[in-house]
Amino acid sequence: MVQERARRLALRPAPHCPVRLGRNVKVDLRFAEGWPVYHTQPVRNRSARHHVIFLHGGAYVHEIVGSHWRFIGYLVEETNTHCVVPIYPLAPRGTAKEVVPATGRLLHELIETVGPQNLTVVGNSAGGGLSLAAAQWLREAGHPQPNALILICPGVNGTLNQCTQAHAARDVMQDVPGMIEAFRMYAGDLDVTHPFVSPLNGTFDGLAPMLIFTGTSDLYHPDIVTLASKAASAGVPVEMHVRNGLQHNYPLLPTPEGREARGIIARAVARFAI
Repeated sequence: MVQERARRLALRPAPHCPVRLGRNVKVDLRFAEGWPVYHTQPVRNRSARHHVIFLHGGAYVHEIVGSHWRFIGYLVEETNTHCVVPIYPLAPRGTAKEVVPATGRLLHELIETVGPQNLTVVGNSAGGGLSLAAAQWLREAGHPQPNALILICPGVNGTLNQCTQAHAARDVMQDVPGMIEAFRMYAGDLDVTHPFVSPLNGTFDGLAPMLIFTGTSDLYHPDIVTLASKAASAGVPVEMHVRNGLQHNYPLLPTPEGREARGIIARAVARFAI
């Protein structure tokens, strides 16, 4: 089913144009690494000093959607931030071997331009896994880290081997076979355990501080708990927010818990922007 959906989307790609950003957000389309890259910033302050790179979710097979853009607009308006949104290629055309280094190079270029203290990386779901893998790539290449990684329900282990039947039964948004197949397609000719695909298997020394969100009814929850533990054991500052009974990607949902999480994220970005 995932394979067929990905093939259909490859033949007829979904649009990625910004929607639901709000009247106070200006958008410019640029290109980097051969990808469309949207630059969003406050209309009234085109010289916003702090930058966020947002990497969207969608299991590496689905394009950015309205809920992502609504979140981006919220961040721009709440934090007076310049938000950069790469539209990375999706599986099966885009695979980890190319997407992770390209994302790392894009991060490095922006860090060189604005300074590491002025860049925060925000990734949700698949984009959270990509954020972590790109940060590991930066470190291995000898480049500076951004000032923080904000990981919203990140997918960091393509095998899902820590997911129990109880987790699978509670997650109404994802299923284990579909997610495993999506990770396999994104892996391409890499093994799905490779850190580009499953950054939980990478090392954490020297990575940026992390702000992590997870709900206990998320397929990814056991791996996210392990991620936080591994990062903290490596000396990475970790702030973890766990919400009992909540689903995958809850910080982007129009719920009280989602609004609370978005407020935490906005305050963190604003704090980093000082």
